[in-house]
Amino acid sequence: MRSVSIIGVGCTKFGERWDSSLRDMIAEAGVLAIEDAEITGEQIDALYVGNMSGGRFIEQEHIGALIADCAGLSRLHVPSTRVEAACASGGLALRQAVMAVASGYCDIVIAAGVEKMTDVSSGTAADALAAAADREWECFFGATFPALYAMMAKMHMRRYGTTHDQMAQVAVKNHHHACMNPIAQYQMEIGIDDVNRSSMVADPLHVLDCSPISDGASVVVLAPTETARRFSDTPIKIVGCAQASDTLALHDRRDLTTLDATVHAGRSAFRQAGIEPRQVDVAEVHDCFTIAEILAIEDLGFVEKGHGGRAAEEGLTALDGEVAVNTSGGLKACGHPVGATGIKQAYEIALQLRGEAGRRQVDEVEIGLAHNVGGSGGTALVHIFTR
Repeated sequence: MRSVSIIGVGCTKFGERWDSSLRDMIAEAGVLAIEDAEITGEQIDALYVGNMSGGRFIEQEHIGALIADCAGLSRLHVPSTRVEAACASGGLALRQAVMAVASGYCDIVIAAGVEKMTDVSSGTAADALAAAADREWECFFGATFPALYAMMAKMHMRRYGTTHDQMAQVAVKNHHHACMNPIAQYQMEIGIDDVNRSSMVADPLHVLDCSPISDGASVVVLAPTETARRFSDTPIKIVGCAQASDTLALHDRRDLTTLDATVHAGRSAFRQAGIEPRQVDVAEVHDCFTIAEILAIEDLGFVEKGHGGRAAEEGLTALDGEVAVNTSGGLKACGHPVGATGIKQAYEIALQLRGEAGRRQVDEVEIGLAHNVGGSGGTALVHIFTR
């Protein structure tokens, strides 16, 4: 298997993009990435596009061909494949692209993610997202995604003494990071009291514990590491690439306070990279809710099980902490256009490793990690990157 590197990146602004269609956003991000990599369309061998639910959000299926068409690649007959794994669609698109290059089957591959979520009502969007849970055993009985993560939060609070102030601190931190990110949806500071006073969604989760509905697109360009410097002075090497699955419904899980798919994907990625969690300098983890970031940093091995809340409270995951977590603002404040999130995470890590993250730049970054989750943990992807 060949080593694979990122040679170009591009991302739109995330948010309520009323003036932009799905086609507009993927074209915008694609042009940025292709220009960054200094390649032409003729050099692209394949595209993999993460998109969770184009059929529900914009009434459009056959997204792979659509993206190739609006990118001007249909005339070249470049194969384009739509990839779906709920909120982990982007991360899975990246994994498929990595495998295509690593296998030697392709040389230059685009990994993209896009979602246009705000053209429908909030109720329709919530119902589309609920399809990533177990419809028969969860959604048909009234369980929403906030409710599922609220159950995880309640158990974590009961078992480990995690407080809502500690969960709120995750939101406070990620909003602070987003204030330094020009593509972020919410560039505003908040405090713990703001989180606690915001409307209750599913006890103990308030509105400001939850990621928003967003529009956006992100793209990375991959090439074999051996040729990467022909295209980029600062290629980013992907040294770990892993995926794992778990039961769709929570009631069949081994432990409500652990996402076993994250644990197994993380272990595999760390084994491939030949490193330990303590060596990671910066990480983008899947914080669809504040409790989700706490679970992620525990399940990835950054802190001991049950210590995630305290880690947030003590600043261990801030920009100057032991491991800087969600420097982009995360899903919580940068935004969560579900198909694009996993690629945006890789985009942020690439910027950090290239020293191009501006005011949110972490000092002396050598190793970065991206963690993308589908649904309530039925799928997890972990990628590890180095300069």
